[in-house]
Amino acid sequence: MTVLTESRMTVDEFLAWAQQRPGRYELFRGEVFPMSPETTGHIKIKGAVYRALYAAVRASGCPCHVLSDGATIRIDSTTAYEPDALVYRGPERAFSDIEVPEPVILIEVLSPSTRHVDASLKLTGYFRLPSVAHYLIVDPAEPMIVHHSRKPGEDIVTRVVTEGAIRLDPPGLQIALADIYGT
Repeated sequence: MTVLTESRMTVDEFLAWAQQRPGRYELFRGEVFPMSPETTGHIKIKGAVYRALYAAVRASGCPCHVLSDGATIRIDSTTAYEPDALVYRGPERAFSDIEVPEPVILIEVLSPSTRHVDASLKLTGYFRLPSVAHYLIVDPAEPMIVHHSRKPGEDIVTRVVTEGAIRLDPPGLQIALADIYGT
């Protein structure tokens, strides 16, 4: 990955900087990194993930909201990521909001350029947030989702799901792999 700025930034400085530029970026330890262009397969799976989550929220009746990519998740004062999809509880965010402060579910769809970051830095970063109960890493090429979930006592449990459904409790959702992969 290529660093775009010479000086380090805080998340607040980064958000002000990024709003003035085309493209998408993430901030890691104060350094700005551009996000790579996406393949059509990546975009298709992101859309399917969003639709599956949206349908699950509607079916459950839980007071949650789903967003596709674009929202910023602040990890700390110098790190901010932009997941491919997320679920948060509570009232709906204002149209002008850039950040979602307390996500409960975060999703990344793998790509060749982000595979390592999604499975390491983002995994540890996302679970630094007390609100995060689930982090899903979705393989766009085959029906496989790596589901990381927080258990009581702060333990993170990982399971690889290749068929059936994933229970996301809290907040009380269930998504089927068939709804994402069409299998």
